[in-house]
Amino acid sequence: MLSAANLNESPIEVMKHKTPRTLLLPLFAMAAITILAFDPQSVLNMRQATPPAYQKLVTAERAISELYVDSVDEDKLVEDAIRGMLEKLDPHSTYSSPEETKELNEPLQGNFSGIGITFNMNNDTLFVIQTVAGGPSERVGILAGDRIIAVNDTSIAGVNMKNSDIMKRLRGPKGTDVDVRVLRYDQGAVDTVDFRITRADIPITSIDAAYMVDPATAYIRINKFSAETAKEMREALAKLKKQGMKQLILDLTDNGGGYLNAATEILGELLPSGELAVYTEGLNQPRFDAYTKSSGKTPLFADGRLVVMTNQYSASASEITAGAVQDQDRGVIVGRRSFGKGLVQRPLPFSDGSMIRLTVAHYYTPSGRDIQKPYQKGDEDAYRRDIEERFNHGELMHRDSIRLTDSTEYHTLKAGRVVYAGGGIMPDSFVGLDTTAFTKYYRNVQAKGLINRYVINYVDANRAALKKKYRNDEQFVKSFEVTDDMLRAVRELADKEGIEFDQEQFDRSLPLFKMSIKGLIGRDVFDQATYFKVYNDYDPIFKEALRIINSPDYDAILKGEE
Repeated sequence: MLSAANLNESPIEVMKHKTPRTLLLPLFAMAAITILAFDPQSVLNMRQATPPAYQKLVTAERAISELYVDSVDEDKLVEDAIRGMLEKLDPHSTYSSPEETKELNEPLQGNFSGIGITFNMNNDTLFVIQTVAGGPSERVGILAGDRIIAVNDTSIAGVNMKNSDIMKRLRGPKGTDVDVRVLRYDQGAVDTVDFRITRADIPITSIDAAYMVDPATAYIRINKFSAETAKEMREALAKLKKQGMKQLILDLTDNGGGYLNAATEILGELLPSGELAVYTEGLNQPRFDAYTKSSGKTPLFADGRLVVMTNQYSASASEITAGAVQDQDRGVIVGRRSFGKGLVQRPLPFSDGSMIRLTVAHYYTPSGRDIQKPYQKGDEDAYRRDIEERFNHGELMHRDSIRLTDSTEYHTLKAGRVVYAGGGIMPDSFVGLDTTAFTKYYRNVQAKGLINRYVINYVDANRAALKKKYRNDEQFVKSFEVTDDMLRAVRELADKEGIEFDQEQFDRSLPLFKMSIKGLIGRDVFDQATYFKVYNDYDPIFKEALRIINSPDYDAILKGEE
């Protein structure tokens, strides 16, 4: 493991780098936990008389709009005033415009209307990675490897169009049609095919992977807590139980959270019914206790060994889940201290589609811990730099460098283990960030998208052969090897991009290069879960989770005796 001083880059560059798994996933950054919305008119109704502060605000806005020397946009003026007020509160109280609100809510609502493809941009061309099974594109015959070059007679290839602009053209109301022109390479021949696709609801899944690691151990990775997450989780647990699951590794690393009730519903399948999962309380919000309740007669996995993976990007609903598992002595937490987001937001939607997400309460783990990390009102930049500061003082690499902001001791509810509040969930087993393989050369190659570009071209040329050689992804993960020729091809792409080669750095980053290439090829030929099967063979947190769950010392760790 290397400290910041050993790297050929600044600490902030290291912290901006995400592990290769996030090359695949949009980062929704849902640090806010949302609960039931209500009409903002009810806020006004709380006041019997207009307070002086409100009168002052309205007077100021009217004066500006009617007397200011130049013309003003009143809508923007009001929006800026709202943003300014919220910025003086906590870091999670926010205002979003109608467009921003739609973008924020869509990942959590469970679906959107579109054509049903996963795509990547390669050399300014939309390259279809996968079609959604049973979705509109698959139904009309769109194939993995197709290039969409035009949408509704508008060229989208070779014109430097933003991804967001392309998505706006492909998405639209359910039942509407969109015409696309596809460039297809088939056995050396190039063909252009026109398709008319009828848009439909496309599911947004929360679970990236759910598979058996060994005959008894299952692995589930959740990327966010959305409206459909609990349902997906129940389906995954039921399927894995049929495959022999006796113990479970639940991966919540890089999971920024989402809906509070999604977390409590999942806990209803992991804990006995009637256990306290979390409680919330605020100055104007009375205490509310949320208890576990299974969707069926009994929880799907209330017994059997459980390990939960977390890191510094696990936040909000992820921390509710991990905190309840820890406080109820249900499982072992492995990884690094979580983000430390213990505030509850209530959405207040406006008629124009905009929204305020206002912090109304703190949430507390079953032992009574408030895991919200400290913040200064109005200083959001310092709050966001917290992860960088953790890196700078060594916490991400060494457990003994962790700075506790609250030395109050809390105790788990059954074993009585000591746990702490004030800055995230502390893991029972710490796994430091290993920066050994991450070099400036690897960062520059990755930043240019060269690994992804190489993989797209490689799969395009070898898809049929790979499908024939590897009947399923298990064979692929077990047998596929990244060759020297493949690595040389990536180096040649880097040379063409003007990235200076460094042999020592290349050798040090070799495990990362091989893992990234193999994982992305597996994803493009099979599915996203294949990537995580490859990545987990590399990931130190997963390796430690697997070691603990199969260790004879598991019970001792759970009781805090190790």
